[in-house]
Order: sequence, then structure tokens, then C-alpha cells
Amino acid sequence: MGKYTIKDLPLDERPREKLYKKGVKSLSNSELLAIIIRTGNKNKSALEISQNLLTLDKEGLLYLNECSVDELTLIDGIGRCKAAQILSALELGKRSIKYRNIDTVKITSPSDVSNLLMDDMKNLKKEYFKVIMLNTKNKIISIEDISIGSLNSSIVHPREVFKSAIKRSSASLILVHNHPSGDPEPSKEDINITKRLVECGKILGIKVLDHIILGNNRYVSLKEEDVV
Repeated sequence: MGKYTIKDLPLDERPREKLYKKGVKSLSNSELLAIIIRTGNKNKSALEISQNLLTLDKEGLLYLNECSVDELTLIDGIGRCKAAQILSALELGKRSIKYRNIDTVKITSPSDVSNLLMDDMKNLKKEYFKVIMLNTKNKIISIEDISIGSLNSSIVHPREVFKSAIKRSSASLILVHNHPSGDPEPSKEDINITKRLVECGKILGIKVLDHIILGNNRYVSLKEEDVV
């Protein structure tokens, strides 16, 4: 028997043709992945490779969100280009959900920030320092990355923190960063940076409301710790 390919399927059951006829919602996860992958290799069709990807872990599609390019390329039929296509598609999906109507989100407590960013940040392998910019009603104007890497005063500079806030006429800011260790307890450097930025905010008239440190499904609010 020759190698099975997607072209051996009835026309209406080929992922791309099925999408054209029935719409994107009619496709299974493996069919959607097959369209992203586009082609198989000499051993497997794109659909078979997609099915293999989804059985890597019991979490299926959710597991792929946590994979790196190197991890995906361990799968037969997935090269660096296909891995990049898969990760890009998954990231676009996450961003479209996350930032839908984000300007209507109102921040009233540290738990609001945790609910908004925890899923994205709790498994990051490096420290990401973000700034949430708010208007006078505490609704989000924008969320921006300021630095990546271990926090210190040389990379978290007030100029970078407040530059966009001034441009966007922010009334206030919330600082956020993650601890890859999973333990959100603040370090001495975290506290020093926070105090420095709070003072800078007072001079500029842009209040720093809080600095929230995210761990593994836990967070610490430096406002609640009386640092801010």
C-alpha cells in the first residue's frame, strides 16, 4: 500500500476544502494544525503529524502553548519553519483573546491584575517587567513590556517606564513582573526599584499605584506590603 496523504481523502474532508465549504469552526484541532503545517513528509501526511502533535501530552493543544521551537522540532515532520508557524498561530490566538476590548477593563484590586496576566506570565523562564497604564477611571490604556531579564536598576530605568505613560497621557501606572522560580516574595532589589519609581512618578504627576509580583498562581502586592 502506498503512503497515505491528505489528497487521498474525499475532497469535502480535506481540511482546506472543508474550511472553504463549511467554515473554520467546522474543523477539528488536528485539521486546523494541518492547514498551518501545510505539508507532510515522506513518512506522514500533515494531518498525521498534527494528530501526533496533539497527543504529545494529555493537555493536547494547551500543551503546545508551552512548547519551544526546539521541543516541537523533535517531532518527525516538524522543522524549524513549521514550528515557527505553529507557535505564531497559537500566540496570535492568545493575543486576540487577551486584548479584546482591553480598554474597557477596569483595575480595582491586585487580583484583577493577577487574573489578567497570571496565565501568560507564570511559566515564563525569564523575568518580564511590564507596565499597565491607566486612565483617570483606572481603565487600561495599554500594557507594555519594559525589560526582559533579572530585575536591576540598570535595566528598569525610570525613563523607559514613564516614556510611554507620558506619551499616552496616563493618569497612573501599575508595575508588574514575574518570578520564574514561582515564589513571588519580593527581593531587596524589587523593593528598591519600586520605591525609586514611586518617587519618580510623584515628580512627573503619574502615580504608581502598585507593583505586583507574579509567581506560580500566587502574587504579592507591594502596596499591600506597604512598600508603595
